[in-house]
Amino acid sequence: MNAVGIVVEYNPFHNGHQYHLERSKEVTNADIVIAVMSGNFLQRGEPALVSKWERTKMALHGGCDLVIELPYVFATQKAENFANGAVSILHALKCNSLCFGSEHGEINSFQQTYEFLKKHEEQYNYYIKKFMKEGYSYPRALTLSFQQLEKDSKLLDLSQPNNILGYHYVKAINEQKTNIAPFTVKRAAAGYHDTSFSSSNIASATSIRKALFHHNENPIINVVPSFTYASLQNTSTQQWEHYFSLLKYAIMTMSTEELAKIYEMEEGLENRISAAIVESESFQQLMEKLKTKRYTWTRLQRLCTHILTKVTKEEMKKATLTGKAEYIRLLGMSENGRSYLKKIKKDLPIPLIAKVSAFSHPGLTIDIKAAHTYNQIFPEPLRSSLLKAEFSTPPIMY
Repeated sequence: MNAVGIVVEYNPFHNGHQYHLERSKEVTNADIVIAVMSGNFLQRGEPALVSKWERTKMALHGGCDLVIELPYVFATQKAENFANGAVSILHALKCNSLCFGSEHGEINSFQQTYEFLKKHEEQYNYYIKKFMKEGYSYPRALTLSFQQLEKDSKLLDLSQPNNILGYHYVKAINEQKTNIAPFTVKRAAAGYHDTSFSSSNIASATSIRKALFHHNENPIINVVPSFTYASLQNTSTQQWEHYFSLLKYAIMTMSTEELAKIYEMEEGLENRISAAIVESESFQQLMEKLKTKRYTWTRLQRLCTHILTKVTKEEMKKATLTGKAEYIRLLGMSENGRSYLKKIKKDLPIPLIAKVSAFSHPGLTIDIKAAHTYNQIFPEPLRSSLLKAEFSTPPIMY
């Protein structure tokens, strides 16, 4: 069976995702779609709009055959680590191909850009260090460094968010020495950061979340499938402000020495955060006090996520010793997905987990801690039932 892998967050699943999923099957001639999906906290350092279980249902309704959780230790990381974790899972699941959305839309440029940067690695790294010393954020330093190198028009625009992720997928495919063939589909209509709706039936997840948070649901029905709309109507949606009191409590009850041990806490940031939280009445206010040219909003959100979940540098180190995923957590499957798993199950190089109570790993311990943190804002008895469900929920069958 020909399997294509996709890496997703579905926050929430919308018409653009449906287009990408269908085109992925078409361009790769795949029988099976395997989605590696972020859990309760996402790559930009945000709590998911709805739980991973609700988003798993969306994925299965949309046409995915297997939905696998991307562990927290990869899902809440910069593009390179995020891609490494996702590609390692798809490789373990015997995927023939990986298809990602991009602004560029032509796969040859991704491979050419990888080979170009590999050839100029020493010079590239020199410029990255130079720009970071000048106070630029890491993502901005990467873009500026790339622009310093002599290159031709065949290479990518690495200032575009999906091009950047796509480049790192291709890099991971090469450096992990997999047999996965990369493909890309050009993003349709809405850009990644678009915050408004157009006349098209495709809108960005950012604009959909913004409309939901402002209780303006009218345009949403036109840009998401009916199953997503039904889920959003019947499920409470989460955003950072809902977690702010928990974050404030965590920061104000930790010493600066304890904060300094949190993953991604660098260069005395613990002192700035300890001072800023006292004067902040909302998550928005806190971020505005912390953001600088060097520290992007996304970088700070990820740091706040690690504070909220109390994930330390030592914990993260233990959980990512190999730089690859060391288990496969199955969230949901179709009948086709179940048949595919039966065929490859005996040859999987890492454990397949259907229930977390049957397996132990430092990364899974962090996943469970993150799920418990995500569920803390719900009232009782719902909160306790959700905590129990993390251990007892079997994969969703579609």
